Amino acid sequence: MSKAEVKDYTEFTLPPVLVTKVDVARLVHEFEAVDNALTAKSVRKKAGANSEEMPAFSSQLQEFLDANPVDLENSGARSAYIKQLHLLKDNVHVMHMTFAVVADPESLQQLSAWLRESIHPQTVIDAHLQPALVAGVHLRTANRVFDLSVRNALKEKRGELKKELEALRG
Repeated sequence: MSKAEVKDYTEFTLPPVLVTKVDVARLVHEFEAVDNALTAKSVRKKAGANSEEMPAFSSQLQEFLDANPVDLENSGARSAYIKQLHLLKDNVHVMHMTFAVVADPESLQQLSAWLRESIHPQTVIDAHLQPALVAGVHLRTANRVFDLSVRNALKEKRGELKKELEALRG
C-alpha cells in the first residue's frame, strides 16, 4: 500500500474495544512504538544483524489493524497512518456520560458500539461518576445536554407527586 492509498482518519473504523479517548491515545502511542520497533528492525537487517520478529500487539491495536488494514512493512505507510491517527485522536467525537455507579467495561463497549451505529462511527465515551444521580445517566455532547437521571425525572414530576400524595392523605 503506497502513501497515496492510506485512509483518511475520517474513514477509520473503531473497533468496540476502543471505548474512550484515552484508548485512542494509547492506540496512537502503541502504533508509534511498533513503528519505532519496525524501523529499528529494518536498520539492523541492513547492518547484517539478526532480524527480530514482529513486535507484539495489544488486543486493541490488533483489532484496529484487523478493521483498518495497514502495510506494516512500508515505513511511509506507517508514517502516514501515524499522522492520520493523531488527527483521529484530536477530532474524535466525545460523548460525556456521567453515571450514578461505575459502568463495567462490557457495558461501555456495547454502548459505544450502539453510539457508533446510531450517532457517528467515531464516537467515544468519556465516563464519569456522580452518585447523586441516583440512577440513569447525564449526557453531554459538544452542543447538547440531556439529563436522563431518576433524580431529574423526580424533580420534573415533583408537583404531580405532591398532588398525588396529598390526595392519598385525604
